Amino acid sequence: MFVLGLNHEQQHQELILTDIKHAFGSNPVRPAYREWVSIPAPERSSLQWITYAGGLREVGFEGSTFAFDNESPRHKVFVAPYRLANRLVTNEEYVAFVEDGGYEKPAFWLSDGWNAKQSHAWSAPLYWERSPDGWRIMTLSGEVDMVASEPVCHISFYEADAFTRWAGGRLPREDEWELAAEDLPILGNFLESEQYHPRPLVSGSEAGGPRPSQMFGDVWEWTSSPYSPYPGFRPAAGALGEYNGKFMCNQMVLRGGSCLTPKSHIRATYRNFFSPEARWQFAGLRLAQDV
Repeated sequence: MFVLGLNHEQQHQELILTDIKHAFGSNPVRPAYREWVSIPAPERSSLQWITYAGGLREVGFEGSTFAFDNESPRHKVFVAPYRLANRLVTNEEYVAFVEDGGYEKPAFWLSDGWNAKQSHAWSAPLYWERSPDGWRIMTLSGEVDMVASEPVCHISFYEADAFTRWAGGRLPREDEWELAAEDLPILGNFLESEQYHPRPLVSGSEAGGPRPSQMFGDVWEWTSSPYSPYPGFRPAAGALGEYNGKFMCNQMVLRGGSCLTPKSHIRATYRNFFSPEARWQFAGLRLAQDV
């Protein structure tokens, strides 16, 4: 219970920062939580595809170290061959979707997503504002000019799904994501980097190589998987059984952590979950394709 409490507190520390950003982003004077940390924007990285063979595989946590109960039990899944993009979708790519009328074309949207878009009057991701000189975004350092090569952030599952239809792809399923990430080192832009903001893919990283980049940190990645129990899952007895199990309804799974996630908190089997309408979390997406 003590270790669970420590990991739960890490979740709260991340959510406190997302809540501060939401509160400041709702303030018309756009206050800043901290000074802006300026880093050079690298050159744009081309999107490339990495193919995975699929087959009968195992996913889920198994071991003696800590993991949440929703990551177990480890179980077999059959995965068809698939492709994942080598990096996250960028602001520049998402701007193209917006400016092509993506928010005005119901053909790209799930029915519930279109209803949410209409109800909330969405016309761009949360914290985006169009200015005469281009797009600006709200950050924990106040409002700044958008960097085209940064990962798009603060989008709902519905927006992520609509973008993939427009782009000719789809969202990865959570087992596909986990299998692609299971042998990767836990490296990325985490809370410890003190950026507090997603950053572009660094030139000279794994882009174009055999392994995907930005799988951990920067933004939580929406998947197409509903948050449901793994085969054989049983909630623990008593209050601890309510920790994850009671939320396994009307939520979608996200993977990989964000720029506000502690590095020690994340792993390839970690299952985050939010309502498909949620936008205040640091959430983005990666494209997938069938083979």
